[in-house]
This record gives sequence, C-alpha cells and structure tokens, in this order.
Amino acid sequence: MAEAQPYGVSCKGGLNTNLNQFEMLGQPGLATKLRNFEVDPDGGYRRINGYTQFGDGTRPNSSNDIFGLEVYADGLIACSGTNIYFSQDGDSWLQINKASVASGGDDYTAFTGRSAAARTSQDLATFAIYEGDTDYGEVIITDEGSGIKPMYFKMTGTGSALSSRTYFCKEITVSGTEYPKFCVMHDKHLVVAGAATSPNTIYYSGTSDIDDFTSTGSGSIKLDDQVVGIKSFRDDLIIFCANSIYKLQNINNSSTIAVVPITKNVGCLDGRSIQEIAGDLIFLSPDGIRTIAGTARIGDVELGSVSRQIQSIVSDIASAINTFRIDSAVLRKKSQYRLFYSGAGSSHTTARGIIGTLTPNGFEWSETLGIQAHAIASSFDKDRIEKTYHGDKDGYIYVHDDGDYFTPAGSASNIVAEYTTPNLDFGDLGTRKTLQYARLSLSPEGLVQPSLRVRFDYEDRNIPQPPDYALTAISLPAIFGSSSSTFNSVVFGAQNDPMVRQAVQGSGHTSSFKTFSDDQKAPYTINGFYIDYVPAGRR
Repeated sequence: MAEAQPYGVSCKGGLNTNLNQFEMLGQPGLATKLRNFEVDPDGGYRRINGYTQFGDGTRPNSSNDIFGLEVYADGLIACSGTNIYFSQDGDSWLQINKASVASGGDDYTAFTGRSAAARTSQDLATFAIYEGDTDYGEVIITDEGSGIKPMYFKMTGTGSALSSRTYFCKEITVSGTEYPKFCVMHDKHLVVAGAATSPNTIYYSGTSDIDDFTSTGSGSIKLDDQVVGIKSFRDDLIIFCANSIYKLQNINNSSTIAVVPITKNVGCLDGRSIQEIAGDLIFLSPDGIRTIAGTARIGDVELGSVSRQIQSIVSDIASAINTFRIDSAVLRKKSQYRLFYSGAGSSHTTARGIIGTLTPNGFEWSETLGIQAHAIASSFDKDRIEKTYHGDKDGYIYVHDDGDYFTPAGSASNIVAEYTTPNLDFGDLGTRKTLQYARLSLSPEGLVQPSLRVRFDYEDRNIPQPPDYALTAISLPAIFGSSSSTFNSVVFGAQNDPMVRQAVQGSGHTSSFKTFSDDQKAPYTINGFYIDYVPAGRR
C-alpha cells in the first residue's frame, strides 16, 4: 500500500469568482466562497467581527430610515426622518437642524428651545468637515431630498457635557433655487454639486468663507456630463460624472483655474462608492471597482480595475444599481474598503456587501451577508481614535466591526461564515486519492468550533460524500503575564497556533474543503491546512 502524503494549502488570494475550476487548480489558496470572512494582509482568512448597538439602542427618530452618518467631535451626527441629530453616547440625541440661532451661537438651553428648520423631504446625506479654527471643526450637510438647502453646523466648548457647549447652525444658500446633493471641502472652499436644476454644474464658495457663494473667490463651472460625486484628492478636486471623470486644478487662481478630463470613457455609478485608501481614490464604475492612481508627475493619472477577482459580483451590483441602496467606508486600521448594498425590501439577513483588503499583492476580496448598512461612517474622533458606525432602514445605529455577533434591532443574531476552497487535485488530476486526515491551522480569538465539509469530484452524486465534521473546540491560549489574559476568561493549556486534526473519509480525483460556522462565538483566522492522503490508481 502506498504511503500517506501531505498536501499543504496556505490561505491567500481571497475570493475569486472569475476563474473556472480548472484554472484554480494551480491556486489552491483562493476561495470560491468567502462569506463573512476578511482577508488578513499578513495571511489567512479571518471571520469578521459583528456589530453592537450604539449606546442603549435609542433611535434618533423612531423607526425612520438612517439617511447619513458622520463622526464628529466626541460623537456622531445622524440624519433620520426629517431631522439631523447629534449624540455622544447613543443614549440621547440632540436635534441640531434649527431654523434660527443667535449670531454668536446659542447656549444649550437656547439651542434646544429653537424651532426646527424644515427638512420634510430629507433623503440620502453627504457630509463635509472644515477644520477652521473651532474646537471640533465645522460640518456641512447636503441632501438628496427635494428643495433642501445645505445645513451648516458647528459646536464649540471643550466641556464633556453638552450643556456646557455653544451651538451654531444655519442653512446655506448656494444660488437661487439650487439644492445640491453632494459636498466636499477642497483647499478651504466648500464645493457642492448635483442640484436637480443644474446636474452638470459644480459651485464653490469663497476661500475660507464656506457659507458664501457670492464672495470673492467663489464661482461655478458647468461640465458636459452629470455630476454624481466629488472628492478632494491631493491638490486637485476630482469630479466624478455618469460617463466621465475630470479634475479641477488651481481653484484659488481665477486666471489658471481649469477643468481637465481624466477620462471620457469611464464614469462612476454611485458617488457613495467613492473613498480614499492608501493614496488612491476607489469607486464603483460600470465595468468594475476602479482606482484613480496619481503620481508626482503633473497630469499622470491612470485608471485601473481592482475587482477582476469578483467581477461577477460587481457586475450584478452594477446591473441593478438603481434598485440598491449603496454606501461605503474605509477602515484605515485594517486597510479595508467596504461597500454595502441592499434592495428596498431587503432584510438584515439578505443585505450584502464586499470587503476589499489591501495586501502586498493588491486588493483581495470577500463578501458580507447580514449587515444592512444603509449608511456608514468611519473616521477619527476628536481624540484621533478611529470610529465606525452604520445605520439601518429601521432607524437603529450600530458600532460597526464590534463584538462577536450581529445585533439587528438589539437582538443577538448568528454570524454565518463560510470559506470554500477550489477543487484541489493535489498536483495530479489523474490520480485518485483516499483522504485520511485534514489538519487545519486556526488562530482563535476565544472559544470557537467551526465545522468542516469535504466534497469529492465536484460533488459528483455517484460518489459517496462524507457527512460534515464538527471540529474540536479550541480556545485562545492563556499567556501568563500577558495584558490580554483575564483571570477566569481564558482556557489554559491551549496552543498558540492550534493545528486541529480531523479524520476524514472518502476518495476522489479532486477534493474541496468548506470551513464554516453559524454561531455567536469569537472570530478566528484560518491560516491554512494540510491534507494527508494516499494516492491510488490513475484514470
């Protein structure tokens, strides 16, 4: 009898839905499914964190949809229903869209007593932060609703209690009856665009005069395409249109200001997909997720697709873009781009997303299922701590990427995670192999017990397929003297890099392996695995 042979697989490359099974034989570390996992830039696939309710779960405006979120000062701004709110803790919400405020600002009592500025058709919101000279910066909010002016808000005072702070807000008039949908700060100008009456025009305020569009230094530029998003990038303002992309140069010099085309062949499908990551802008185009890569050379801007590995998924999003609610964020500490999409009638369980992790080999991808992020925000608070939140259609707000399970409407829900390998031929498609053991390298972050499924020859119904295997439960190791060790919460005797050994049954010319979990346990990373097999006869 032939001796058992080992076959090792290192988990790397991420999700790939583009290659056929034969092409994937030479890339065993890829995944044909990678759901509710994220790629670790250092190697391996990690089951994602969950999300927890922000504070005690109090909603800003009852059951109304969350239209937009922005990390601001020591809390969060949320647009919901017909109003805009601020909260430090998620337990109570301060309405901040006021119709009139004293010229020098209101104290807390006066501000809370002001009537609201009507926002009866409020819809998806965009935010811009101007650092200025205030304690927390000044925030501008534009809205995709009909007939809603941009809202300007600032808060001063460093006391921890909201009652010790001063508040100022007002509506900004851009031009006549113009109600822009998008906003961004660029070189001390507030730039807005997307008004229904002038969808091809951008407007910019005076320098350091962000609420005045008539002062010296202000102006407008009309393009030959509909603007869908704007983003400040290095020295230029990038203008994303439906079928083209431009850059605005020299906004502070009226004699040299210019709009230069980057491309007239590719546009952006949704401005909410635009994010900056690792010195690039990333966005959703009709033919994939692309980046705008700039260099130090003037005018050297090139387009590049980064989503070829998941082109089928991105194509599905693009083809139904008008039916989806889209939003995105960058998690800087993880070098991740996250884009979420859900239909109008989608539940939490059917809401989907994609995660692009920037690795030394470029972007590697995975999917999410169960995160209904109708709005998402990720940024640094006043203490330079990165905070990420998302809100759902029912008005709840969550701390994103937090905890061991999902908590829609405050109820604990399992995270259903799945990693499936390609069909592996162990280097020889013509030889039949009898499997003996699967040894998985797992890095747990607590008590975990995933399961393993093995399938032979592309799940051939004529070949016996073994039952699922519940792997041995493993735990985070306890390291004496470590700050991560908490008495009575760790399991002593665990291994630093547990290799879980599972006897498996069956034989075939190819084998695929699925590791999955459906629970509320801790995250874990699948680093790779070894398969012990015995080669048999050839075809």
